[in-house]
Amino acid sequence: MKQRTNFLSRLFLAALVVCFFFIGGCGKDEQPPIDVGYVNLTIYPNSTEYIQLNSPGGYLYLYAELPSRGIIAYRLSSNEFKAYERTPTYKKDSCGIYNRVIVDESGFFIIDTCTNSKWLIIDGTVYEGPAKYALYPYKTFYDGYTLRIYN
Repeated sequence: MKQRTNFLSRLFLAALVVCFFFIGGCGKDEQPPIDVGYVNLTIYPNSTEYIQLNSPGGYLYLYAELPSRGIIAYRLSSNEFKAYERTPTYKKDSCGIYNRVIVDESGFFIIDTCTNSKWLIIDGTVYEGPAKYALYPYKTFYDGYTLRIYN
């Protein structure tokens, strides 16, 4: 009887440990398998140099040091900006090592013309296509005058 109780206790403990491993892995957003390097840019979105970002819905392609393939800066509202890495998150080199995502004609989506993956520009999440990862988001800070994009 004591052996059976010991066995059941060990079985219960093992099951509990396995459950914690499965539960602990849920809900975590995995990062896309890309290398973005260090980014720390400051721009002035209200200046004429960045006129595309002067109003909500505007976007601009920005240069960033390698291994980044560039940044898409997007003005979501008068006080909020989004910034995404231009490296595709699915088969990043399918059309060569300089393949980059672009904003489509509607301005609502970011697309990879090589794999037909499509992401929403407002948050970088996958909209359609084979990609399973969201675009890599950079952090942004806007004080009404300067916009800082960094990771």
